Amino acid sequence: MIGASRTVHIGGVPNEKQAQFFASRARYTAYGGARGGGKSWALRRKLVGLCLCYPGIRCLLVRRTLAELKANHVLPLLSEYGAILHFSASENAFLMDNGSRIECGYCDSERDALRYQGQEYDIIAIDEATQLSEMQFSCLKAALRGVRDMPRRMYLTCNPGGVGHSWVKRLFIDRDFRAGENSEDYCFISARVWDNTVLTSSDPAYVQGLKSLPDRLRAAWLDGRWDVFEGQFFSEFDEDKHTFGVGESRGRAVCTFAAMDYGFDRLAVLLLSEDEQGRLYVDREFCRSGLTLGEAARQTSHFLADAPRRVEYIVASPDLWNRRQDSGRSGVSIMLGAAELAPLCRADDRRVAGWRLLREYLHGKDGQSDLRISKRCTELISICNLCCVILTVPRMPPPIRTR
Repeated sequence: MIGASRTVHIGGVPNEKQAQFFASRARYTAYGGARGGGKSWALRRKLVGLCLCYPGIRCLLVRRTLAELKANHVLPLLSEYGAILHFSASENAFLMDNGSRIECGYCDSERDALRYQGQEYDIIAIDEATQLSEMQFSCLKAALRGVRDMPRRMYLTCNPGGVGHSWVKRLFIDRDFRAGENSEDYCFISARVWDNTVLTSSDPAYVQGLKSLPDRLRAAWLDGRWDVFEGQFFSEFDEDKHTFGVGESRGRAVCTFAAMDYGFDRLAVLLLSEDEQGRLYVDREFCRSGLTLGEAARQTSHFLADAPRRVEYIVASPDLWNRRQDSGRSGVSIMLGAAELAPLCRADDRRVAGWRLLREYLHGKDGQSDLRISKRCTELISICNLCCVILTVPRMPPPIRTR
């Protein structure tokens, strides 16, 4: 690539799908469909190329967490392009001599997405877009704007599955557009591990690992199928077997706890109990939208106040322990300061391990399920994969409570 005074070689030879990705001029381009397709490699080169072509362009590179972003992009960019990219730790951005910049961002929660309101970016790149909710995507999409003569584009890499599976599939696979969405703006480039011959030749064990996955995950991550997560993800779930009505017999509760997942667009709280045989029962559910952290804490406290037994602890999504940029306080600190709550414990939110554990609960032993859900929990029953919020060892020791 020709600069003002020198030639810069980006390096590498793209495969056919990566070349299509480089050539796309759509406003929103999604690239992926399966693991190992060389998406991250292509995304980095696309951003560097745009920065060289358009002096002064402002790019945003986003992943769910900063730790993931640093491991998957910051370190590789420094290794590959350290001669032309200068990383500013204070700005958390890569800077070029021609005024172009690649800012590094994260979007671990809905509140993180709100930080980008009012910002203006020429290019936004979202790595692993299916890890973000549609609300987070919408906030980032609103920041794709400006008055300078620059291209305005968003690039997404994605795999089937995750919290954002539905909206990515709707826009890029099904092309089911709503009012205000222009079909010409959206382009999807399908890529599978077989397209990445560099990976398949250098690490054949990676492909074997994908082949050894459970059927649904293998279909999604190896074959790039988006339909395997349609409807009920946990095929083991049987409403007759896994639900119970008011007054039905059940084991004696020896432990009562709650599970909570907070997002500004949705608060979900489950009240659970464990019997003497280690079986879990989801007794009640509580769901509300549009609540601040303080309001969510007070609503949760009020909901759990009617529990028949003392709630020993609350399992919560790990992002609540992250400090908020606006206040410098963690979500846990804000919630505990707003209401009387049982001790909060971090949930283990590893997806694959969680799916396997939930399947063990659903399968149970001796023909009886180890997980049953009250028929009053209509939202949980209708969207069975919300059960992932309870995936933690129910008898884990509660932490020391602090304010």
